[in-house]
Amino acid sequence: MKYLCLIYSDEGQWDRMSKAEGDQMYGDYMAYTASIRESGHYLGGNALQPTRTATTVRVRGGKTSTTDGPFAETKEQLGGFYLIEAADLNEAVQIAARIPGALVGSIEVRPIQQTGA
Repeated sequence: MKYLCLIYSDEGQWDRMSKAEGDQMYGDYMAYTASIRESGHYLGGNALQPTRTATTVRVRGGKTSTTDGPFAETKEQLGGFYLIEAADLNEAVQIAARIPGALVGSIEVRPIQQTGA
């Protein structure tokens, strides 16, 4: 089954890290990604640009409106994701718990909706 692991953290934390801390976190992510590629769980993933680059789109009454930034202000922002393959939710949670961002933020694990065809 496919799961999306959404990585939430305070995006300002990267600015507050020393170069050594940032390099360590980056290295941890690269090692994690390599490990789930090797295990066959990795299907895709990416980091996201900061929330200041986001645009929220709404369509009401046939009219499209856009707003700069994310939908809501929160303490933690969506910073990236992994799309993984796991046997079940328990395995997906175990895989998500190893994402380095879980140490400073949270990981939301969501099953991918299976559609017909």
